[in-house]
Amino acid sequence: MRRGFRGFGSAESVEDAFYEALRQGDLAALMEIWADDDDVVCIHPGGERIEGLDAVRASWEEILQDGGMMIEPVRRHCTTGAALAVHHVVEAVQVREGGRRRVLHCNATNVFARDALGWRLIAHHASAPVEPEEGSRTTEAPGGVLH
Repeated sequence: MRRGFRGFGSAESVEDAFYEALRQGDLAALMEIWADDDDVVCIHPGGERIEGLDAVRASWEEILQDGGMMIEPVRRHCTTGAALAVHHVVEAVQVREGGRRRVLHCNATNVFARDALGWRLIAHHASAPVEPEEGSRTTEAPGGVLH
């Protein structure tokens, strides 16, 4: 276990901390969210499967090298059991394209496991950007990067 782990009382609190760490560009806080296990998995949009805590850390370190991301979970569907929770999330990610700032949407799945110390993230898989659903719009927004 990593020193200073504060524990999370719910999968939702882990997910909230995950997105806040991304917005802040805080790698230490981000990695505190992940289970201390080499079975963790992360797949970034359009990327390959990344396995193991060290490899996951390296991927986020590269993504966050220029600072935080403008990212918000805008819709969630959560399924929670006694020791496992799966959240399907629509992420609004602000990016710069051709001198313009836009909001793109990614579908993401976050999987959490609970142990004696509380809830932790064990998998994050985000899709490539998807077209907005009917009735929603891709909007102008202030800066960020796609993870």
